[in-house]
Amino acid sequence: MQTNKNRWLIALSAIAIHLSIGAAYAYSVYTNPVHETTGWSTGEITFAFTIMMALAGFSAAFFGPFVERQGPRKSAIVAAILFGLGQAGSGLAVAVDSHLLFLLTYGLMSGLGLGFGYIAPVSTLIKWFPDRRGLATGMAVLGFGTGALITAPVADLLMNNVGVTNTFYTLGVAYFIFIVLGALYIAPPPEGWMPAKMKKDIASGKKVVKADLGQFSAKEAVKSRRFWMLWTMMLINTTAGIMMISVASPMAQEVVGLSAAAAATMVGIMGIFNGGGRLGWAALSDYVGRPAIFITFFVLQLIAFITFPNIANVLLFQILIFAVVSCYGGGFSNLPAFIGDLFGTKQLGQIHGYLLTTWSLGGIFGPLIVTQIYDATNSYIPVFYVFTGLISVALVLALLLQLDIKRQERQSVKEDHQAA
Repeated sequence: MQTNKNRWLIALSAIAIHLSIGAAYAYSVYTNPVHETTGWSTGEITFAFTIMMALAGFSAAFFGPFVERQGPRKSAIVAAILFGLGQAGSGLAVAVDSHLLFLLTYGLMSGLGLGFGYIAPVSTLIKWFPDRRGLATGMAVLGFGTGALITAPVADLLMNNVGVTNTFYTLGVAYFIFIVLGALYIAPPPEGWMPAKMKKDIASGKKVVKADLGQFSAKEAVKSRRFWMLWTMMLINTTAGIMMISVASPMAQEVVGLSAAAAATMVGIMGIFNGGGRLGWAALSDYVGRPAIFITFFVLQLIAFITFPNIANVLLFQILIFAVVSCYGGGFSNLPAFIGDLFGTKQLGQIHGYLLTTWSLGGIFGPLIVTQIYDATNSYIPVFYVFTGLISVALVLALLLQLDIKRQERQSVKEDHQAA
């Protein structure tokens, strides 16, 4: 634990790690070049991505205890090795025309590295920003959300000049270097550390620190109703967001008659709202609180899903899609700070890992629900009704969680007064 580090450079280190692993979302840029090089089907190529994304959330949960014990530096270095080798190894798989090796490298190794890298810097970042938890995690997760925006054009340029295999080699090495550079600087502050201005404001009475509801171990957190309320809220928010991302283009073309070119433009803008929502919602949560932000997510999405079946206006339809996607991104950036508020920072990384299982499950349920309903009805309209029901459940849970938090806060104030 060190105090001679600059917390903004700690944030930059976290962003470097998340930018690198966020490159995983650029997978679609490889699909056609890999198909042309190897002859593998599109389904065979994208199956590796499915494995990677499914493993990301579950590995974050499974390796959470390792991250807590070993700290962010060792965890990030493990992520660098796994993710870097996974991406570079994909080049070897293409070179020797081995689909199985491609699944093991791009799918298995990259997925494990993704899980490690995602949670490694988060709890440390929160400890360095006790005054701006939301902003801190928002910056890191914004890096993850925008990684593909940088990687996609770079990978496309490389593939056109040096080929698919060398592109995977080059980017695998680059990811390894960037993650290791982030890992070498990142370190937790001493217990109870605060920035000087925050200490001064507290001493003068200008600022009152809102205490966490408690300091829970991961086992204690998982046994609490608050954990499962938050888990269910995240699962529904993630499922709705991934569902929308997976079918936004054909849905917009069918429901409001958007052209294919306009739908493609809309998908690009969705990426901006996904990334921007991660930073914007997280920064706002520092002022209005995490419970209020999640309630806002579900109110906005409830309005969207109730309105979707009756929309004829193309612009309004797209605006509501952007709102849903921004809530999806904002859920991920607010989650670590919300965990800190509810359960403290004692084992935040491990608890975060457990809650990220909703990422993997949402990635399965979202596309599954929409495709099953569409195949059965040949329409997207029933999908909106199903998600109206799911979002209603999430909104009720968010309201109940807020009431539970306020009840706990009142009880704590009462106990403090009695002790005084």
